[in-house]
Amino acid sequence: MSRLPERFTNLFPVWVLLAGVLALLHPPLFTWFAGPLIVWGLALIMLGMGITLGVEDFRGVLRMPRAVAAGFAAQYSIMPLLGWGVARLLELPTAHAVGLILVACCPGGTASNVVAYLARAHVALSVLLTMGSTFGAIVMTPLLTRWLAGAYVPVDAFRLFLDTLQIVLLPVLLGVALHHGAPRWIAAALPIAPPVSVVVIALICASVIGQNAASILDSGGPLLLAVFLLHAGGFLLGYALAWLLGYDRIVRRTLSIEVGMQNSGLGTALAQRNFPALPGAPVPCALSAVFHSVMGSLLAGVWRLRP
Repeated sequence: MSRLPERFTNLFPVWVLLAGVLALLHPPLFTWFAGPLIVWGLALIMLGMGITLGVEDFRGVLRMPRAVAAGFAAQYSIMPLLGWGVARLLELPTAHAVGLILVACCPGGTASNVVAYLARAHVALSVLLTMGSTFGAIVMTPLLTRWLAGAYVPVDAFRLFLDTLQIVLLPVLLGVALHHGAPRWIAAALPIAPPVSVVVIALICASVIGQNAASILDSGGPLLLAVFLLHAGGFLLGYALAWLLGYDRIVRRTLSIEVGMQNSGLGTALAQRNFPALPGAPVPCALSAVFHSVMGSLLAGVWRLRP
């Protein structure tokens, strides 16, 4: 029974994909999970990440400065520019273009740590990169979104900053405080935190897909292609950058996974709160969670079979 939560977590792409398909077929199954529930759900995920982190993890950043700096720079250069370029190339409607750029400007997804483990990559480095990009998102996500999506619609960078502060920083800091202040409670919560995060991510993505099922079915082709190109490019260019920098195969895999997988839940919440006049903006973010989960897991399966 003790391995059941781990097995459930390792199947997260299956749950996200299944929830997304069910949301398309019968939206009311998931559309109830909306509004404040999405924001609180994402804060719960960030809290779950925070309780796994201690002060020693922050010291770990100082021990691998070059690799962490390369991953941070790749996260906030490759993906935002890819999102903007794909949106322009495919001439996406405004709402979908803004959503694609927003999710491309988000930090690395927490699911990347699971995929790094499955791929036999550098899990500790993966956690540090996710943590670093998550804290960096407080400034980088609003600034990059304003710069790249501002040509489509006005972007209130300060509002994005405040929302990112509320949804990301505060829950993570609370989790770190609990990690040190209530170790017995945290020890009991740690096994169930990843499965809870998987369930919440699946609910968030399925809710947005269900709310926009008609538009997804109507304009599915270009939108699906755009999300696929975003993540395929992220995986490929993240690996290529690590190769150019001379890192070994394990670190190359890690950077590829970190760059290719975004915090789509954060993108979804920010899109809903900051672009209410564009109801289609959260859709690319929700589809992103499905795509990067499935693509990352397939990639991990291939790498797991190799030395």
